[in-house]
Amino acid sequence: MSTKHRCGWCVGDPLYEAYHDEEWGVPVYDDDTLFEFLILETFQAGLSWITVLRKRENFRKAFDNFDYKKIATYNQNKVDSLLQDPGIIRNKLKVNATVTNAQAFIKIQDEFGSFSKYIWGFVDGKPIKNKLSDYRKAPANTPISDAISKDLKKRGFKFVGSTVIYAHMQATGMVNDHEIGCFRYSEV
Repeated sequence: MSTKHRCGWCVGDPLYEAYHDEEWGVPVYDDDTLFEFLILETFQAGLSWITVLRKRENFRKAFDNFDYKKIATYNQNKVDSLLQDPGIIRNKLKVNATVTNAQAFIKIQDEFGSFSKYIWGFVDGKPIKNKLSDYRKAPANTPISDAISKDLKKRGFKFVGSTVIYAHMQATGMVNDHEIGCFRYSEV
């Protein structure tokens, strides 16, 4: 029985491996999924990705299936109820930022036609393909993630530092940081 070589960061956890094999690094161009990942990445700030991944379905239920139009209208009662939900990360600043970010996300859609056009414009619409031999050599941020972060903050987004944005770029395939020996490297 042969096993596929995967990036070292996911090996040993079935949930992590499935996420790696099926989602991580696959180019995402639809606004709904881009928003979901943006929200999950903001909740990850300061935590491990596996922590967020294990709560992903709880986040999906709590945040109306990541419907940014609904989230943009959340009132204080809804925010308060989210802060009581043990299934998610109950960080008041991050929950409030989710509402703010949904509102800013819609403004970008209005200006650019879609959030996808906006964010993919930073990489000319196609993934950057890095050549990492070891996932630990991936940068935490880049000049492009710095520029995206700065622009998003200018537009009112919260919890979108350059490291969060680089993780978002990796997750949504704007950058391919699979190890060159990983079976997914050439697939995505």
